[in-house]
Amino acid sequence: MNFPYEDIVDLPHHVSKKHPPMSRLNRAAQFAPFAALTGHSAAIKETARLTDAETDLSDNDIDTLNRCHNILLEHINEQPEVTFIYFETDTRKSGGAYKAKTGKVRKIDEYKRVYILTDDTKIPMEHLFSMESELFGNEQL
Repeated sequence: MNFPYEDIVDLPHHVSKKHPPMSRLNRAAQFAPFAALTGHSAAIKETARLTDAETDLSDNDIDTLNRCHNILLEHINEQPEVTFIYFETDTRKSGGAYKAKTGKVRKIDEYKRVYILTDDTKIPMEHLFSMESELFGNEQL
């Protein structure tokens, strides 16, 4: 029975006298896939990533937030614990996501319009959706 290449199977391996042997790494690189569209898959993933639109608050919701804000101002020295729900805008595309953060309020910066927590997290008043705390009682949204 004849096998293909039977006539050359037992011949010695040729070693060039002019060129040094190629390293395994370089040899393997010859067969690596070619990425003609570098960054294309990352762009597709970014496009597929969903963001939310920021919800407009009703006048009643704004009034409730203002009452909660005033209560916080009165009790700021106690560093009350508050859960904030706020909208964080996306840096790469339109929209963003709603985030929840619970912490003790250390300071209210009226000029920069942010709540500053004891862990230095800054919650922007402009994107605030709701606040919850035992301090507010029935004022919670």
